[in-house]
Amino acid sequence: MVQAVSLAFLGDLMLGRGVSRKLRGRRPAWFWGDVLPILQQSDAVIANLESPITTSDTRWRKSWKLFHFRADPPAVGILKSANIRFVCLANNHMLDFDEPGLRDTLRTLDAAGILHAGAGLSADEAAAPAMLALPGLKIGLIAATDNMRAFAAGPDQPGTNHIEIARRARDPGWIEQSVGRLRQQGAGLVVLSLHWGPNMRTSPRSTFRRFARAAIDCGVDVIHGHSAHVVHGVERYRQGIILYDTGNILDDYWKFPFRETTSSFVFLLDLRDGRASRLRMVPVQLKATRLNLAVGETSAKIIERMTALCTALGTPVAATPEGLEVVLA
Repeated sequence: MVQAVSLAFLGDLMLGRGVSRKLRGRRPAWFWGDVLPILQQSDAVIANLESPITTSDTRWRKSWKLFHFRADPPAVGILKSANIRFVCLANNHMLDFDEPGLRDTLRTLDAAGILHAGAGLSADEAAAPAMLALPGLKIGLIAATDNMRAFAAGPDQPGTNHIEIARRARDPGWIEQSVGRLRQQGAGLVVLSLHWGPNMRTSPRSTFRRFARAAIDCGVDVIHGHSAHVVHGVERYRQGIILYDTGNILDDYWKFPFRETTSSFVFLLDLRDGRASRLRMVPVQLKATRLNLAVGETSAKIIERMTALCTALGTPVAATPEGLEVVLA
């Protein structure tokens, strides 16, 4: 019997400020608009959580920082309503409210049954992988960031799993070691979630492409990239899939007029018997604190742009009624 699994990959979730304020008068599911059925019908949703979930008012003061984000504790309901089963915590906002904010976030996610990786109460915890068990498939997840070095965890210091992506970087030992441990524990698929690079870039640097390919060579199956706030193209490398940047997905950010930050995709990876068979990309439109499927001319422009981005990376795509598709089998 063929075992089919569908995973949805999303970009940055910032649930503080306007999102948390609006949550006081809205149900959690409201924020996902008509995208919600797609997320709920997948077997699991994977995303980057760009704001700690905390009531702490202890802001990060160890170094200068312009933005400090935090989400109210009920915001975890937004994650649960969308079937989000794992979040990356390795990013440049997870310690915006210092150690208390991180501790609150870990407790809240654990209580909600949402897996996480990329930040912890020590360097070992921050680098530790997570294992998501689905019917017929175990998914190993690891996470890291090259943003905000000051947030890096130490031997006894809470923080993020911070890495350097150098010009000639080969695989960091922790990737190969983590993949090995996850495979020993029965992982059929390994995902590396990376919050990497500067904001507003429209394509991945060559250094990042080399790093991603090195990670695939070490046994990673899927690179889940985010940080630019702008969607990048997709690359197929050997048997691996590289989502260089999955863009924004839910926030209250000011929309930059010179970059396409108001659109994104739900990246749906279909697997058959543990092997990736196709990648579907469903275009979505971001409005203030709410998500909706892109339609009409808006959808056509988003699809046209993504087609060009994928073509530049050597990835052929085909138009479908729901958006775009990369055939992997």
